Amino acid sequence: MSASTAHADPPGALRTDVPARLDRLPWTRWHWRIVIGLGTVWILDGLEVTIVGNMAGRLAERGSGIDISTAQVTTLAAAVYVAGACLGALFFGRLTDRLGRKKLFMVTLAVYLAATAVTAVSWTAWFFILCRFFTGFGIGGEYAAINSAIDELIPARVRGRIDLIINGSFWIGAAVGAFASIALLDTSLFATDVGWRLAFGIGVVLGLVILLVRRHVPESPRWLFTHGRAEEAERLVADVERTVAEESGKPLPEPGESILIRPRGERGFLSIARTVTRTYPRRTVLGLALFSGQAFLYNSVTFGYAVILTTFFDVPNGDTGYYFAVIAVGNFLGPLLLGHLFDSVGRKPMITGSYVGSGLLLFGTAYLFQQGALSAVTMTACWTAVLFLASAGASAAYLTVSEIFPLETRALCIAFFYAVGTAIGGITGPLLFNSLVSSGEPGDTTLAFCLGATLMTLAGLVEAAIGVRAERRSLESLAAPLSAVEEPAGTSGTAGARP
Repeated sequence: MSASTAHADPPGALRTDVPARLDRLPWTRWHWRIVIGLGTVWILDGLEVTIVGNMAGRLAERGSGIDISTAQVTTLAAAVYVAGACLGALFFGRLTDRLGRKKLFMVTLAVYLAATAVTAVSWTAWFFILCRFFTGFGIGGEYAAINSAIDELIPARVRGRIDLIINGSFWIGAAVGAFASIALLDTSLFATDVGWRLAFGIGVVLGLVILLVRRHVPESPRWLFTHGRAEEAERLVADVERTVAEESGKPLPEPGESILIRPRGERGFLSIARTVTRTYPRRTVLGLALFSGQAFLYNSVTFGYAVILTTFFDVPNGDTGYYFAVIAVGNFLGPLLLGHLFDSVGRKPMITGSYVGSGLLLFGTAYLFQQGALSAVTMTACWTAVLFLASAGASAAYLTVSEIFPLETRALCIAFFYAVGTAIGGITGPLLFNSLVSSGEPGDTTLAFCLGATLMTLAGLVEAAIGVRAERRSLESLAAPLSAVEEPAGTSGTAGARP
């Protein structure tokens, strides 16, 4: 402890400036290694979901090697995948807060890789659906472990844009999946029962590469300190500071104030739930609104857009990937081009604008579709515009729930809001959306569009009413750790303090 502290700290409490030291670091190659090691998993998720959506028709064809219908792929298997993601998020989210970020982001990726590899040898509908459940189980765990680790390692001043771009990278995978499906669905290149199996192999190869890179990503020093591993956290941050100073070639600025921590034992699920809902009830409502709106829209479109193209515009199964690739590019450009505004203009106006704006554009798309004024090309252009805004907002939903709850509950909160929001919107979305679209009636599809638009608009209005201004603020100032100790009267944290 620094000798300059005005009064002695309470017994059993440790003073740390680890959060302030991480937040004041300049951006260097070290941060890029974190982003690549952790953030690229969203590419896998996008690849996975898009390939399955675009290959639904091929899987149902005679000679595919698997006895399954298009409806089973786009509705039941899609819903089971999302259900697995919800349960995986809750299961691994709790373990991430208990056992650490690094252990779990290695385990969850391994689960994903194993399930994806086994999916490639599916021969019946039930086995394919079972594999989809465990693939989602691993991906859901990734959302909790990765988002918490990234936000605890990235400096506060750029946390918004980096988080949005990372979450938006889902659509890089979607674009790759869309183009890959075009080649893999070409029967002149691959047999009917071979192409779709190779598609799942792409995810396995990429996942193995990410697993190798991820071995070098450190544990979160913030997590280490609140779990009584102060010396380990200190050594880790000191190593990071040396690396960043060497890479930047400049002396590091002084860190901000320190905080007092008293590490405690494990907290039960109910204890954490009571703390979150009683201390932050408005934030709980906010998280549920943001996740439910984006989950309905995105899971519906991701799993069902190919069906819209083939049903209403007579686009061949093998060509749907071209249209989806355009949508995917628009989705990634949204967070990429708008992300910096979430740190400068602010979270509240940008999240509100992206949700409400995408909802209004989707209402317009629904009207044009009902009037018969759209073709496959213009429909894709409309959806690209809708999702350019919606993608930034959807990515900000993960950022929001990661920022506004205490460190000890961070992964579980991400898991909880992802699971509940996705269960509300992500499971019902594909089931309802695809049942309406598959009817072949334009009015039913228009209704599906309007449902998605309504949920996005309402979520945006909730953000406008009770959103949190979290831009450029430390995580600890937004929500004090549960293990934080109130400073004695007349004292304040001291910059540069050490445990």
